[in-house]
Amino acid sequence: MSGTLNKVMLIGHLGDEVKMHYFEGGGCVGRFPLATNETYTSKQTNERVTNTEWHNIVVRNKGAEICEKYLSKGDKVYIEGRLKTRKWQDESGAERYSTEIQCTDFTFLSTKKESESNASNAAPTTAQKPVAKQPEAPEPIGEEDDDLPF
Repeated sequence: MSGTLNKVMLIGHLGDEVKMHYFEGGGCVGRFPLATNETYTSKQTNERVTNTEWHNIVVRNKGAEICEKYLSKGDKVYIEGRLKTRKWQDESGAERYSTEIQCTDFTFLSTKKESESNASNAAPTTAQKPVAKQPEAPEPIGEEDDDLPF
């Protein structure tokens, strides 16, 4: 196998509002931090430990505009994209690096308001979406007296 793969899939919560940058040519870029959590029980202290990892998300053009319009701090979102490392010089002339996720696809999973209302409800309610029925398959056309065992 000689190919390579650069793919990232994350589910997390927005750490801030989407910050937009617009360009002269009409394009735009949206940036926001995304928090993912890992929770485990420490064997030494028997306490639950939560580690939070922060990711810098970059969304372009129409996707950025959609994220700015519908996402806010605390919302849960699925992000799919690729890793990209940028290099620049700071004010003192030192080289700096930043690794970002260049978002290629996203799905809104919940809003902050939905998360808060679900947490405040003592008895969780499950809403089921109606399932579309598949049309029944038509009867096969052919000989009815065939000798096939299946």
